[in-house]
Amino acid sequence: MLGMIKNSLLSTVEAWPYRVLSKGEKEQLSYEERACEGGCFAAVEVVGKPFDEASKEGAVKLLKYVGGTNDKGVGMGMTAPVSITAFPAEDGSLQHKVKVFLRIPSQFQANPPCPSDESVKIEERQGMTIYSTQFGGYAKEVDYVNYAAKLKSALGSEVAYRKDFYFCSGYDPPMKPYGRRNEVWFVKE
Repeated sequence: MLGMIKNSLLSTVEAWPYRVLSKGEKEQLSYEERACEGGCFAAVEVVGKPFDEASKEGAVKLLKYVGGTNDKGVGMGMTAPVSITAFPAEDGSLQHKVKVFLRIPSQFQANPPCPSDESVKIEERQGMTIYSTQFGGYAKEVDYVNYAAKLKSALGSEVAYRKDFYFCSGYDPPMKPYGRRNEVWFVKE
């Protein structure tokens, strides 16, 4: 636990590499189209709990992993964002199933430490193109659902993206009280 706290408070945060392909604004909502790099990611699936509870549980497990709860006992540093795969129900609410993930820091990409917690999995993911919108505050399920609806409305039927899931991404540690960055990502088809 101490390693997780030290890692999140004292380490520098490495950003997930991406490049902006285009920017847009519609219906008073700014958004970007981005190409995000692939690589190795640590992921935890949590099922049967409400979104906010499940995403917190998954994030804590990932923070422990990068904080040193791994076979090498090494604190790897932190990457941002921590992203949550959300699965919308027919009514727009989120199902009680999430997959929380973060990109493993660059220096460990070639040979990531094995997680000590068997619920944490290492996955190789391909790069992807996303549509993203940003908002502030301490994000909860209701905020992500709201901004997903706004992004859907702004994009309209002009672009093709995955409708069976989207990503809810947070860039800041919980102890940061202001200037917070949260995003909703739709994956381009």
